[in-house]
Amino acid sequence: MVLAVLEALVVSGTLFASRHVFGYVYSNEKEVVDYVTTMAPLVCVSVILDSLQGVLSGVARGCGWQHIGAYINLGAFYLCGIPVAATLAFWLKLRGLGLWIGIQSGAFTQTVLLATVTSCINWEKQASKARERLVQGSS
Repeated sequence: MVLAVLEALVVSGTLFASRHVFGYVYSNEKEVVDYVTTMAPLVCVSVILDSLQGVLSGVARGCGWQHIGAYINLGAFYLCGIPVAATLAFWLKLRGLGLWIGIQSGAFTQTVLLATVTSCINWEKQASKARERLVQGSS
């Protein structure tokens, strides 16, 4: 988790610090550069949430709870992210910004739910299950 947080902070910090010039990688047009500058903070949030989500979903998989991770993904994005994205982008006319904010709300929901599941894990029980699998595998 420490590595994921460190990586997220380095990448998102670098991107945020260079947001005013980063758009020139894509185009020399002022409109494109300004749009990339506007979207850069959302990309930074995306990097942070994706890093945390990757670690937390790995914990759920490692505990053998792939089905819980799948339900969380479906719920977070289909019940939260997509409706928020569609509302912001099309009803409130925020267009691309609204789509990205909506998807980030789904990613935030996913991260919070996975963190909640991770915080409720009985680590002693998981360690004993792992020892049992190790003994069964070696015999």
